[in-house]
Amino acid sequence: MVAARIRGMARSHWLALYGGIVIAWGALYVMALPEDLRAAGAVYGAEFLQTLCVVSPDAAGFFGLVAMWLLMSAAMMAPTALPAFATYDEIGARAGTRFGALIGGYLAVWAGFSILAAAAQMMLTQAGALTVFGDSRSAALSGALLILAGLYQFSALKEACLSKCRAPLAFFMQHWDEGPLRNGLRLGAVCLGCCWALMLLAFVGGVMNLAFMGLATLVMALEKLTWIGGVITRPLGGLLIAGGLVTLAVAIV
Repeated sequence: MVAARIRGMARSHWLALYGGIVIAWGALYVMALPEDLRAAGAVYGAEFLQTLCVVSPDAAGFFGLVAMWLLMSAAMMAPTALPAFATYDEIGARAGTRFGALIGGYLAVWAGFSILAAAAQMMLTQAGALTVFGDSRSAALSGALLILAGLYQFSALKEACLSKCRAPLAFFMQHWDEGPLRNGLRLGAVCLGCCWALMLLAFVGGVMNLAFMGLATLVMALEKLTWIGGVITRPLGGLLIAGGLVTLAVAIV
């Protein structure tokens, strides 16, 4: 059974998906700003970095930010959904379903999220709450986002979405007749319900911070696994709330 699944995940559409994930991470690596330039920006100011063509709201524009967030979403979220993709591919092998339509529907949902996230980054940057890198420069914003993400870990909506991600077979069988595109949209919606608050922590950890992106991807992938997800979700929420409260307290002091 395991060997058959492994062979199935080596077919051309899977190789294309893996290639897309690798390309997305590679593009993010190229776009990420090295720590030494971040330090130089702190010393010399934003004008110094703008001369180096930094990917910022001013330099990239709204559509550039949308593209950046879409790359982030694809690179971070597609790996977390691999078990669900594999389940769909396995039960649809005999029906000749279009795997690409499923992926397209899934990414369409995250494209919508990317538009909203880019708009939020533009507004927060113009308000002076974010640096040109997309990092929070406001302890109040950082604390609020951490507490929001922590509280959401305990919400009924988060638990409902996670339950569907952890049982993809039951999820797809329930909606199978709707076809691959609508199944992809549904899967994208429940993944968004699982992960939107953690994704917004990019404003705290750094929008183009590869270390944050890698850690967040790992956490979100583990949360969707039945055998460990239920163990880490609520403790993670507690840690995020505590981090938010400490951030706010330090700012007040």
